[in-house]
Amino acid sequence: MLNTISALIAGLIFGLGLIYSGMTNPSKIVGFLDITGRWDASLAFVMSGALIVGVLAFTWAKKQTHSLLGEPMQLPQNRDITPRLILGSVTFGIGWGLSGYCPGPALASILSGGTEVLTFTGAMLV
Repeated sequence: MLNTISALIAGLIFGLGLIYSGMTNPSKIVGFLDITGRWDASLAFVMSGALIVGVLAFTWAKKQTHSLLGEPMQLPQNRDITPRLILGSVTFGIGWGLSGYCPGPALASILSGGTEVLTFTGAMLV
């Protein structure tokens, strides 16, 4: 039960961070990808902040045998770059570039009820 509650809290914090940083606005993403037009660098700052937090968290986690909730620490071991991984990454990138949404911001935006986000989320689930 505590794992579920902590996952819910982490998800809410992540979603609020996406909303606060403007990453649920597809025009911000498209603006970042448009390097020949009106380039918007704000996504680079959000990604840099996430990368710093991630590196610090994984560096700490590698030294632990148990999580903060007392569960055994289970970190990914597989580092293989496979055709399936590349295909998934390319598919993700194309969808992100075309729509301006990736799964996290789409889910954080779904309560807005906008046709775009509902269409994207439906397609993502299919």
